[in-house]
Amino acid sequence: MQAGVELDRMSRRFSYIRRVCPAAVSILANEVFCRMNVFAHVEGLIRASLSAMQADGVMPADIDVSGIEAETPRDSSHGDFATNAAMVLAKKAGMKPRDIAEALKVRMEAFEDVEKADVAGPGFLNISFKPEFWQSMVGTILAAGELYGQVDLGKGTKTNVEYVSANPTGPMHVGHCRGAVFGDALARLLEFAGYDVTREYYVNDAGGQVDVLARSVFLRYREALGEDIGAIPEGLYPGDYLKPVGEALVAEYGDKLKSREAADWMPVARAKAIEMMMVMIREDLAALNIQHDVFFSEASLQANGRDRISEAIDVLKSKGLIYEGVLPKPKGHEDEEWEEREQVLFRSTEFGDDVDRAIAKSDGSYTYFAGDVGYHYDKLQRGFSHIINVFGADHIGYIKRMKSAVAALSDGKADFDIKVCQLVKLFRAGQAVKMGKRLGTFVTLREVVDEVGRDPVRFMMLYRKNDAPLDFDFAQVTEQSKDNPVFYVQYAHARSASVFRNAAEAFEGLDTSPDALTQAELSKLTDPGEIELIKMLASFPRLIEGAARAHEPHRLAFYLYEVANALHSQWARGNDSPQLRFIAQGDRGLTVARLAMIAATQRVISSGLGVLGVEAPDAMR
Repeated sequence: MQAGVELDRMSRRFSYIRRVCPAAVSILANEVFCRMNVFAHVEGLIRASLSAMQADGVMPADIDVSGIEAETPRDSSHGDFATNAAMVLAKKAGMKPRDIAEALKVRMEAFEDVEKADVAGPGFLNISFKPEFWQSMVGTILAAGELYGQVDLGKGTKTNVEYVSANPTGPMHVGHCRGAVFGDALARLLEFAGYDVTREYYVNDAGGQVDVLARSVFLRYREALGEDIGAIPEGLYPGDYLKPVGEALVAEYGDKLKSREAADWMPVARAKAIEMMMVMIREDLAALNIQHDVFFSEASLQANGRDRISEAIDVLKSKGLIYEGVLPKPKGHEDEEWEEREQVLFRSTEFGDDVDRAIAKSDGSYTYFAGDVGYHYDKLQRGFSHIINVFGADHIGYIKRMKSAVAALSDGKADFDIKVCQLVKLFRAGQAVKMGKRLGTFVTLREVVDEVGRDPVRFMMLYRKNDAPLDFDFAQVTEQSKDNPVFYVQYAHARSASVFRNAAEAFEGLDTSPDALTQAELSKLTDPGEIELIKMLASFPRLIEGAARAHEPHRLAFYLYEVANALHSQWARGNDSPQLRFIAQGDRGLTVARLAMIAATQRVISSGLGVLGVEAPDAMR
């Protein structure tokens, strides 16, 4: 119970667990918190041993050992953890790696939790821990509760995650879905890892595409007045979703707009269209449980007496990065009308780009890229030092120029990452569904969510790495089998809940409260399958760290599937061997111990699904 008391005290003081262990002494002094992250605990023991070696004169005292890490061996038969500390330190210490490893082995084996340590190869040290150590991890997880798995990787760093940012020209289609889910899950993951996250949507409400939208809406306005508009002209948006916008204009203005010049009705139609399209987009996103903190207007970059684009260009000018010049003809450009012309250019090649980029055209107007430069300058001015953009596959060519711009504007201080979500191929009855917004034949995000449910859509959009193409199969995401990852993981949580219900029937007055489970005789958990499941649960905080550091939420989806598989496998073993069943008939103590293990598994699955934005049900429908 002491662990629970300490964690409760800490949770009142911090929004996330502050368990940084910079030195061996402080690691051991804060063992309660480091043990929540088993890798941090093991690394603490390794560093403490190395510090002891330095104090004893075995190794030079001036060598920094704070960066030493532990990993999981590729072959589990080699041990629970491995470290290459000896090889990392050998050159600095002027010693042979195996000599350091042998000395480290002696000190590691002196720790009560360590069963044995073995030197392998040129100087690897494999470390195995006693079953008691792993059994105690169940109590650690239960004591931590909802805090388990949360890490302080971000240390409160102000972070901006921009995702979706689809043009406000219609409802969300399934092509937008992957970036939306990925961005939202990444934001949740970073928050879980200790970052201060702002979710942002960049509204492209300036430029040619919204003028096309306005013209399309005005056509629907005339239609709503009773005019026969015939076929929608080529180049305009033909979807019926614009009819309500035309009707709204009629309700507000009657036929007054019809007689006006384009210069008068265009701003009105544009504003109404953007307003109603953004309402539709927000509703579509809400159906996927996706919200944004900020909807940033592109038009606001040059509004209300400010011009962020000019400000950004002035900053680049002050650094000597803006000049007037002529760009070479683009490779593969066959347009006979192309001609060399002098433009205002940004020296993006100084930051790794292939060519310098135009900021202003020959007529003095800003390029689209200039708007993006101004927008990211605004992000920096708002204090974001960690910036992530989620791009679609059609924006890959923009990555180098945007990274160059942010590097130049921030003097390389901003941590800027761009994640690309590859295309989603939607299959129905074995046939690929074609999508095209201008054709009006696309499959909307809402249609997919309404047909298969929010959770399958979210989980499956994350069950591939973001930069790999994804096939979304309606049949697979709705079947109840191991081949459907979201069902398999949710079923593991629901199955755990059913075990508790059955245990209450098997043992009258059975106390399965968190306090009772924390007091369980965990030493009864001796089966290899149980120990392996616990080891998997113990790796959750490190998994969160790695996924957050790499900006890869798909790692969590894969991990949860593995945890679910381990639980289901242990259940199946109990069907074949009654002594392994979660509810041990006639053995109340063993049953409570296994219920504690199951509760810890539920905690990890629930927290992990929460990060992915997926429900953790207590019963399957």
